[in-house]
Amino acid sequence: MELSIVTPLYRSEKFVDDLHARLTQAAARVTADYEIIFVNDGSPDASLEKVLRFVPVDPHVRVLDLSRNFGHHLAISAGYDFARGKRIFVIDSDLEEDPGWLDRFWQEMDRTGADVVYGVQAARRGSWFSVLGARAFYKAFNFVSDVRIPEDACTVRLMTRRYVDALQTLRDKTLFMAGNYAWTGFLQHPMPVEPQGRKGLSSGGAFRSLGLFVRAVTAFTAYPLRLIFILGVAVSLLGAGIGLTLVIRKLIDPDSTLMGWASLMASLWFLGGIIIAFLGVIGLYLSTAFIEVKDRPRYVVRGLHA
Repeated sequence: MELSIVTPLYRSEKFVDDLHARLTQAAARVTADYEIIFVNDGSPDASLEKVLRFVPVDPHVRVLDLSRNFGHHLAISAGYDFARGKRIFVIDSDLEEDPGWLDRFWQEMDRTGADVVYGVQAARRGSWFSVLGARAFYKAFNFVSDVRIPEDACTVRLMTRRYVDALQTLRDKTLFMAGNYAWTGFLQHPMPVEPQGRKGLSSGGAFRSLGLFVRAVTAFTAYPLRLIFILGVAVSLLGAGIGLTLVIRKLIDPDSTLMGWASLMASLWFLGGIIIAFLGVIGLYLSTAFIEVKDRPRYVVRGLHA
């Protein structure tokens, strides 16, 4: 099979008919040997019922029905596990990313010989606050991680079979897909696109972006733990220096009075806050390790319809 198209469904009922038609047109322009894999990620609406109607009338359609909502990234990963094509094209189901881009991505892969052609927003949409939050996310993650992820990357991408096979050897339970895409390596080529609406981190607001950042960092890098150790050593050395200074001052001037009740209390509160924050970071890493060592499956399939 030449091409597999993977698209996750969650509250996608109103997009399904148009999505199927546009994906079919896009796939037919590049090859007649293709499949469209709809991954139902426990959608509470009628998305599953609508895509199941395509199965008897369109031999290219396969429907992977997950037992519940496992999340966007895991739903996409499930689609990769079941994809059979030499090339795999993934796209969101909300039509903010145009299925017609497949032809451009296909030609770019042929031209560059890349294993991955991925969409990058030419200009991020949304309010200045959401744009600033997205920028901060990428800058902060790339600062603390050894693996650099491209800024403003979209879900849409075209990948070769060998790349996807390598990607799927990473079986993280706490999955940060953007990090795994970059970590896998191979030749990856960006393609500027213009989604019809806000995409990526900005769509969920500042708090969601912060939560995603915490999960991404604790799942993908141990840098914060190293930072905690360095800061702990620095604070200890600072405290030792201040203590030594006070002792020397008292020896030089025995009659001096050591004042500073307010500064002492402020220091106690400051250090107490740092300790609590550090314990929280360690707790996040322990919770991630707890999830991983249980070695549960990443997702559960209720049914495969083809």
